[in-house]
Amino acid sequence: MLTRQGHGKGDLSLLRIHLASAASLAALLAATSYARAESAVENIELAYAAADEIVVVGRVLYSDQVNALKTPTPIIDVPQSLSIVTADEINQRGFTSIGDIINYTPGVNTSQGEGHRDAIVFRGVRSTADFFIDGVRDDVQYYRPLYNLEQVEILRGPNALLFGRGGTGGILNRVAKKGVIGENFNGFRASADTFGAFGFEIDSNFSASDNAAFRINAMYENLNNHRDFYDGDRFSVNPTAHVELSPATTLDVSYEYLNHERFIDRGIPTGSDGRPVEDFKDIVFGDPEENFHELEAHLVRAILQHRLNDNLKARFSAFYGDYDKLYVNLYASGYDQAATPDIVTLDGYIDTTQRRNLSLTGDLIGEFATGRLNHTIVTGVEYIDTVNNNDRFNPFWDVLGADRAADINLNGTSSIRTDIANFDITRPLNIRGGVGVLADGRTATNIYGDLTVPNAEFANPDIINDDTEADITVFSAYIQDQIEITDWLDVVAGVRFDRFKISVTDLVDPMNPVFRERTDEEISPRFGVILKPQENISIYGSYSESFLPRSGEQFASINDTTRALDPNEFTNLEAGVKWDINEGLSLTAAVFEIEQSSPQPEDNDPATLDIIDSKIQGFEVQLQGHLMERWYVSAGYSYLDGNQVNADGSEGNRVRELPENMFSIWNSFQATDKLGLGIGLTYQDESFINNGNTAILPSYVRLDAAAYYDVSDNLRLQVNIENLTDELYFPNAHSTHQATVAAPINARFSISGRL
Repeated sequence: MLTRQGHGKGDLSLLRIHLASAASLAALLAATSYARAESAVENIELAYAAADEIVVVGRVLYSDQVNALKTPTPIIDVPQSLSIVTADEINQRGFTSIGDIINYTPGVNTSQGEGHRDAIVFRGVRSTADFFIDGVRDDVQYYRPLYNLEQVEILRGPNALLFGRGGTGGILNRVAKKGVIGENFNGFRASADTFGAFGFEIDSNFSASDNAAFRINAMYENLNNHRDFYDGDRFSVNPTAHVELSPATTLDVSYEYLNHERFIDRGIPTGSDGRPVEDFKDIVFGDPEENFHELEAHLVRAILQHRLNDNLKARFSAFYGDYDKLYVNLYASGYDQAATPDIVTLDGYIDTTQRRNLSLTGDLIGEFATGRLNHTIVTGVEYIDTVNNNDRFNPFWDVLGADRAADINLNGTSSIRTDIANFDITRPLNIRGGVGVLADGRTATNIYGDLTVPNAEFANPDIINDDTEADITVFSAYIQDQIEITDWLDVVAGVRFDRFKISVTDLVDPMNPVFRERTDEEISPRFGVILKPQENISIYGSYSESFLPRSGEQFASINDTTRALDPNEFTNLEAGVKWDINEGLSLTAAVFEIEQSSPQPEDNDPATLDIIDSKIQGFEVQLQGHLMERWYVSAGYSYLDGNQVNADGSEGNRVRELPENMFSIWNSFQATDKLGLGIGLTYQDESFINNGNTAILPSYVRLDAAAYYDVSDNLRLQVNIENLTDELYFPNAHSTHQATVAAPINARFSISGRL
């Protein structure tokens, strides 16, 4: 048995939609409204001195120097869809996870992540690795906390020029808080919800001198929710230092420690109609003691910036991450509602990951003129070295104890061993601590990966799913120039070269290890045109590319099939408009098409590659800002359509996890000088869970609300209510029989302030 204490190692025609049509839709939405993130960041004071900035103030894509796009470009001049959520918005709207932010962002939606990781579907492309912090890749699978963030930036569309491999549908970048010179403060936040979960956060800044400041952010969270057996806790601490080494040079150094543990819940099965079985909404299809996740991580970041002259700045960043992760889970893998409505099939595995990431990046950012042309250039190199050790063991359901020579027939087939077993559907299931009563009445013990059984015929490596040691080295060089040709015309052009090398040792059979190696060299271009008929309006068109090596996002293995395949390739065509309606209100709209060219595994047989392409089309509208002095609105709508392309070139099923329509709106009302109210709504259309389009996530509407009262300038009381109408809904899934059951009506109470 396992314990928590120890573990082992569309058509192009869509793009011809007139932008006027998108603008018309936006005008309709303006009545209920949405906003671009720049208006939300206009009130943020930048802490760095003007001497350290190329651009210090204005609507730029970051709070401090580090940002996802590497250059200090005003949002209105970025030829790409993006959204920004600031720390103030995170707190006011009661967000506690990346998934909460995604729910209110157009063009993206959440995936389940198997209960142990952030997983985002960027315009129909699921990702667990396109996460960055301060512009540096943070690709390990875990739930990222929000306690130490200045803001979250969500960019849509492939763009390998700035982000390298991945970023196939978009990326999410977290901007961490930095030390502030000349200020001393102590911020705090404490909260508790109606499920029994509670947490604490601190944010303390100390100005040590005229040129140095230290800041520490820390959090503790005790986890609980509406599902049986769910528990866990999270602790994180992040001390940072900001030093002005000279009037032209700054250094930021940060260390972050994370320790997270939580119960893994992978949801409920779908029935004969392909929809989640509502009668099972209160049942956890797992082991109360052996469905859990543990993560311990140490993250070190350093950023050195030096102003060479008034128009040229150098920046060097270093990141080192050491991650140790375990997750263990049983889940519903099979259910036949018509034939056996009271029996479920469980599968599972134990998986460990040890990863060490080293990333070194050097950039030169310059502004200069050649004749009448003004240039903003970023050029740089990046080196990444990753060591990834991963193993996965399937369950070993042992019925007969030491006398295992007989046929155990757990699945009605002749087998001396199996990794799946059938259980009666009860609340709870008849299993705890690895020991359960099967549907046929026999007792079985689940021994993950036990190769020490006494009979040699059972010491079979088939129960090992993976055991790999991988080394990845990546070298990249890139250059991008944003050229101001006239006051009303900008052009963005650039190219990136990546050399991605992976070496994998397969240790499934330790007596005969298999070494495999693959190197990919890719060139990724980017091109954009920005027209500015007025200073506060831009109309843009862009083209970009990205790729994903066949080793996948998490480098678990490369086998003989994937070793022979070229990387997945992604292209993005996008056209849009951005309009600063007034100083506090902004509108954006975009139409786009993403094409993916790559083999895809068949749902029920991963060895079968039956999809060679997919095409996703859509448009987004966003409006954000103050409609009136006391009324702030953030709203967005997206339309997504996409089909798979079969191996014979014919158009196939709809892309999974692709809701056709999504809408969200949040309203904040300042009722009095001290009292504020908020109300929001999210709508998600139905979507398919699997590639075969046989399992469905129903559409849903969720209503949220908030109220806060400022006792003083430094003390706030707040309540956030989620799912105000107590709707039963299923926000996401991982596969056919793992649909997430969302929380019923619940409230979170908090007190926050600054001393």
